[in-house]
Amino acid sequence: MMTGKFRRALLAWYDDNKRDLPWRRTRDPWAIHVSEIMLQQTRVVAVLPYYDRFLNRYPTPEVFAHASESDVLACWAGLGYYSRARHLQGAARQITEAGGYPRDHDSIRELSGVGAYTAAAIASIAFDEARAAVDGNVLRVLARVTADKGELRSAETRGRLGSTAQSLLDRRRPGDFNQAMMELGATICLPRSPRCPECPVAKWCEARALGLQNELPVKVARPKPNDVTRRLLIIRRNGSILLRRLTADSPRLAGFWELPEPEHVPGARGVREIGEFRHTIVSTNHCCRVLQASRGRKPTDGVCQWMELASLKSLPLSTMARKALLLAGLAP
Repeated sequence: MMTGKFRRALLAWYDDNKRDLPWRRTRDPWAIHVSEIMLQQTRVVAVLPYYDRFLNRYPTPEVFAHASESDVLACWAGLGYYSRARHLQGAARQITEAGGYPRDHDSIRELSGVGAYTAAAIASIAFDEARAAVDGNVLRVLARVTADKGELRSAETRGRLGSTAQSLLDRRRPGDFNQAMMELGATICLPRSPRCPECPVAKWCEARALGLQNELPVKVARPKPNDVTRRLLIIRRNGSILLRRLTADSPRLAGFWELPEPEHVPGARGVREIGEFRHTIVSTNHCCRVLQASRGRKPTDGVCQWMELASLKSLPLSTMARKALLLAGLAP
């Protein structure tokens, strides 16, 4: 591979074609950190409505470090993978205690919730450190460019492609080069039907030369998702609605509010179906039936409470609860 020409072609393409994204207009490590955490396993289009709103409310790690858990979860509600918000606040507290944001990869790597990719991305973009940031998009690009036939989820393949990424990295513009590789994977070198005729580095792509661009990278098929039926109860009383708060030991969404299900409200009466929707969480498809009901006996689990409808906007509601409330005409 003619490394110098590859770099120049990729960076020239990036300079002319990069998407105008808010986190690309700053070198503030906190703002970049927030974007990288939000973008983990989440599409750009889903992050955009949250990013500016979050930074307007928490412009520095010091401000975020002192936010209440309820405010943190409410601000993050709808983005999913809520452990990210808790880790982000943990990192904010570490930064605050240290007196400022760390300025090198290894120190950034010590922050809560920060892995190798995130540390490399922040270090290269904010501080020009020559570290290759290798995410799923970059792995796909590299697997095709080098015609690597290794299984993409294996540690051996990832290590090999990571070494290739580091050798390709432009030391003069490491942050831009990392973002260019990510942008190429996100917009041109797509998982299905890569847009090879538009690729700025197509002439150096071994997979394309071999006609393997649609076969690479190699991935083991994921297991089929589980299907689960949920029954969510809409129970109202005098301008209030019955909600259930998930406890700190809950395996998912601890601290969030959800609608109760029949087992949480024994003897619920007058059950009438309002509608249903589907909601996917990781590898489980939830078919959610939304039911209007009146309360039977007093809830026995100790976590169901009457909450005023007017307060819903400020509560950290699960996405499933928000969808059910929207279906019932009670969107917060």
